[in-house]
Amino acid sequence: MPIMPNIIDVIDILLVALLLYGTYRLMKSSGALAIFMGVISFVALWILVSYVFEMKLMGAIMDKFISVGAVALIILFQNEIKRFLVMLGSRKRWQSLAPIFSLKKKDKKQSDHWIMQIVLACQELSKKKTGALIVLEKNAMLDEVVKSGEILDAVISGQLLQNIFFKNSPLHDGAVIISEDRIKAAACILPVAHDDNLPKEMGLRHRAALGITQMTDSKAIVVSEETGKISLAYMGDIKSKLSIEDLERLLTEDN
Repeated sequence: MPIMPNIIDVIDILLVALLLYGTYRLMKSSGALAIFMGVISFVALWILVSYVFEMKLMGAIMDKFISVGAVALIILFQNEIKRFLVMLGSRKRWQSLAPIFSLKKKDKKQSDHWIMQIVLACQELSKKKTGALIVLEKNAMLDEVVKSGEILDAVISGQLLQNIFFKNSPLHDGAVIISEDRIKAAACILPVAHDDNLPKEMGLRHRAALGITQMTDSKAIVVSEETGKISLAYMGDIKSKLSIEDLERLLTEDN
């Protein structure tokens, strides 16, 4: 007589499937998908060797690798794990699961409007070779970063962003944080990424943009003071020498 799965078994399978899918998306967005697939393949091979074919010698060797694998994975995926934990504890993430507690609903037209304000500001800053660093908060909240700067809580305006990063402005150093369609703060201090693979022309602003995107799911825009080139950092990766059209497209993706 076939054994019918109960409701707990169904929930268990669904949760595991969601966990694997979420991990897959995270690895894909961070560029670590090949490593993740390699780990999954190794685990599948270990299960076959140890439990299906019951190869004792080969199984014992692979058991040793599995026993130290957890520590190796933590070191290998430390940025992804940190980002996952920050997103898991984000108030925005829980509010998206329970709309009744969320007071604000995103209006696509309004979102498109303020994205265009940011894009136009970056275009003007690029022409004038005025350095800028703009961080767009997503699910992981940046309250601590906001507290490190000057609170503004202003409507997003291209002209205001240009004035903030004007070279003689007292707020031009540091990052502008944009959250929930508002300019929350300016002159904010960001964690700096220590990545030896960055090109030499990328300075402190680029490292700060990478640093905040390694820890959170924010998007960080950089305008180079030396070249006027525009870059966008997201999920610990940075795309440089972007056109205005590229910047607009990348900002609207998953927004």
